[in-house]
Amino acid sequence: MSNENGQEPLIGLAALMRMAYSGVGLAPLGAQLIARAERNPNDANALMDLSTVLQLRGNREMALGVQAQALSIQQLYRPPTASEKPGIHLLAIMGPGDLMSNSPLEFLLEDADVVLDLLYITPGLPLPPALPDHDVLFVAIAQSDQNLPLLKETTRAIKSWPRPVLNMPDRIGLMSRDDACALLKSVPEVVMPVTARISRQTLEQIGREALSITAILEDGDYPIIVRPVDSHAGQGLDKIAYPAAIADYLNKSPNSEFYVARFVDYRSPDGQFRKYRIVLIEGRPFVSHMGISDHWMIHYLNAGMADSAEKRDEEAHFMADFDTGFARRHEQAFRAINERVGLDYLGIDCGETADGKLLIFEIDSCMIVHAIDPVDVFPYKQPQMKKVFSAFREMLLNAIQRSHP
Repeated sequence: MSNENGQEPLIGLAALMRMAYSGVGLAPLGAQLIARAERNPNDANALMDLSTVLQLRGNREMALGVQAQALSIQQLYRPPTASEKPGIHLLAIMGPGDLMSNSPLEFLLEDADVVLDLLYITPGLPLPPALPDHDVLFVAIAQSDQNLPLLKETTRAIKSWPRPVLNMPDRIGLMSRDDACALLKSVPEVVMPVTARISRQTLEQIGREALSITAILEDGDYPIIVRPVDSHAGQGLDKIAYPAAIADYLNKSPNSEFYVARFVDYRSPDGQFRKYRIVLIEGRPFVSHMGISDHWMIHYLNAGMADSAEKRDEEAHFMADFDTGFARRHEQAFRAINERVGLDYLGIDCGETADGKLLIFEIDSCMIVHAIDPVDVFPYKQPQMKKVFSAFREMLLNAIQRSHP
């Protein structure tokens, strides 16, 4: 059914990624969206969905071009709402970019009675004078060099906002790897190696041994991990055991700035690495997933979880015992992280050191937390993710209630 602008409703990120995860080929849908945009050049919903499809198919640059075209037509987008009688209206401020550029709220609200409006701003496209009615504002823009001007502009724009605001932009701006390290490195219960941001030239000097790595990293020596600034999901991430290997790394990386940190061997006694994705919602920790791998660089999709009943059984037990086990074990660490970071909603990728401390890999407001894994393979995830989604909705309600004492 078309709306008053002649557009069909937005399909949205959650539905499109669910299709991709389930093995549905997105090429035919992409062709349909192109045809829609050709029939109606002002169909911004078609263009925004096409941008998402292109990103999911790996065509990032083309996707961002299509997204820019959509944003030139309209700033506001509304994904489907599960309930016919929504109880909460949530407005999210978004920035342009790929799937890691904003908090992916759609996954958290797939089955909720929450109307979600996504309002995009760009350096040349500020908040419009007329905004949709809403109960809560959520700043969904993620930290990155590209987004810092948007976060600063949003900070100015919401100073006297008439509705409660979640995830304040000035706190999001502190989520870079080096700033986050500075926030957390003195927490006794946490291990987060010093992370330094350096230029390509400096990294080259380290590789030639014209500069010692210990002059950059005050807390360690080789092996080190290196990644480009603003990279995510392991893109460009590598472990380097000695200076001469840096030249080979740079030959494969065109980037101009990098983060470096000492590598922490976080293997468990059985030789496997375990990485956890935790979300703090109003300071309370919830587990999103647990990846188990014999390689130090773990991503859930490459950890072989779907192929190993033994790994899934361990993840299921971890989730079932999380509140009385992992969460209680690291209660003081999570409390300190929440106090120092100051965000209502925060993602944490972490492990455990050999001496039982919480090893932080990354903290961010834009980590993907979802329930789109196949239910027949991961039946234990649905109850756990419902806890997460329920806590997120409760956070919205608490914000509303605080604004109406």
